Amino acid sequence: MKVVAATGNLNKIREFKEILTGFTILSQKEAGFNGDVEETGTTFLENAILKAKAVADCLHVPALADDSGICCDALGGAPGIYSARYSGGHGNDEENNLLLVKNLHGKDHSAYYYCAVALVFPDGRVLSGEGRTDGYVMEEPIGTNGFGYDPYFFSTELKKPFGLATPEEKNSVSHRYRALKELFSKWEEL
Repeated sequence: MKVVAATGNLNKIREFKEILTGFTILSQKEAGFNGDVEETGTTFLENAILKAKAVADCLHVPALADDSGICCDALGGAPGIYSARYSGGHGNDEENNLLLVKNLHGKDHSAYYYCAVALVFPDGRVLSGEGRTDGYVMEEPIGTNGFGYDPYFFSTELKKPFGLATPEEKNSVSHRYRALKELFSKWEEL
């Protein structure tokens, strides 16, 4: 089955392809969608649905989107849905990480990655899934694997930073993997 990934984030598209090996995943650009969907939702799931619905409605194909981020207990769940633009810009990983470490200085560094995914079909049906993986934010980055906050995130399950994890290791415990697993278990029940 062909599914359009409703994102311009090449790292997310790569992870979708690594996790969903039985599907043909096309980027929204490859499928002909060049719009930019404003994330006006107040939750990860609302934002994922907004993005997937926009692409599914425009292209009349099944569209898959996620919204994900890092949530820190000491910061009341921040940066949360604002993870990609935490430092004020969009997608500046270095600035986002430096601000997060600064804001956690002297506080509990426990954190978790959270992901909500939505698969929207052309007929309007919506399937969703949510996932979480726990760890803590380190003061300094370790490793260069992954993207976003990964070099600063120590996975308590892997017992290593995501920055040192192979794609297979990360995908075995990641928030995105768990959200996709939940979504597709719902699909199998249909």
